[in-house]
Amino acid sequence: MYWYGHGMGWGYGLMMISFLVFWALVIVAIVLLVRHFGRAGQQPGPAPHAPPTTTAEQLLAERFARGDIDEEEYQRRLNTLRAATGPRQGGA
Repeated sequence: MYWYGHGMGWGYGLMMISFLVFWALVIVAIVLLVRHFGRAGQQPGPAPHAPPTTTAEQLLAERFARGDIDEEEYQRRLNTLRAATGPRQGGA
């Protein structure tokens, strides 16, 4: 049946949209496959924003360096810390 050109615009529009959606899905699938197989052989690294571990002795040394405590108090607190946790290898 001949419709005198009425309604044909919708058919072309839907065909164009489905064409774009199809190729967009193909491209997304390819990108996802490449990313998945590109990471397959890699080991996960450390957390990017892992907080640095700071020991009590390091904090005490920083306070002494800033002048918050004097040498006598630093030595007293350092001895107390080491007595509670045992001497560290390599010493600070």
